[in-house]
Amino acid sequence: MQLAALVGWFLLTFAAALVGGIATARAPELYSGLESPSWAPPASVFGPVWTALYALMAVAAWLVWRAPGWRGARTALTLFVIQLAANALWSWLFFAWRLGFAAFIELCVLWALIVATLVAFWRLHRIAGALLVPYLAWVSYAGALNFVLWRANPTVLG
Repeated sequence: MQLAALVGWFLLTFAAALVGGIATARAPELYSGLESPSWAPPASVFGPVWTALYALMAVAAWLVWRAPGWRGARTALTLFVIQLAANALWSWLFFAWRLGFAAFIELCVLWALIVATLVAFWRLHRIAGALLVPYLAWVSYAGALNFVLWRANPTVLG
């Protein structure tokens, strides 16, 4: 049962990654054509970082689910699912629809959802909460990058 649940959380988390990933099919082409700050990572960094973050998220959700079960963790796990949807939406806003400002605003909402999820997870299972810290840090960095890219490339990311 525990292994099946862990696999289920991985499937759900990576399904959200897949939905967002569809929007990023041409991301390297777009990203390489943008005027970027010196601290922007190369496009090749994003895939491995996101893969690791999604894996950490799945394990965190499983730990929270495992601790008190769905009933005891309903709020925390609902927040988790909502932030997954918001995560996938950002890729569509930024890469597919090239709406830089809308993507930044949505990313701010995502950031708040991650904080709420992290706090809810922390209350139920401290390790699960800690596993979301790298995700929050990366999204914070991505938010700053989103803002700078939008401001530097208004004709592309209008």
